[in-house]
Amino acid sequence: MQRSFTVKAVWDDEAKVFVCESDIDGLHIEAETLDAFEDLLYETAVELIVANHVSADDLATKPLKDLIPAIVWQRPGDVRHAA
Repeated sequence: MQRSFTVKAVWDDEAKVFVCESDIDGLHIEAETLDAFEDLLYETAVELIVANHVSADDLATKPLKDLIPAIVWQRPGDVRHAA
């Protein structure tokens, strides 16, 4: 299992929302603010990692410490577009 996943918020100027770029299968986020983006990220990311990146064999044979993922999330530095 991959132990580290990345999530990046990218401003979509046409849609006027932050959209998600990530290597977490199934994670699709669109939000008008970074705070809303973070809320959705924390609500959905771990569940999607377990559902889409952890196998039944992993759950049966690996220690829990080896199954806990790291989610690398860094807020964008330039948020002037989000008004």
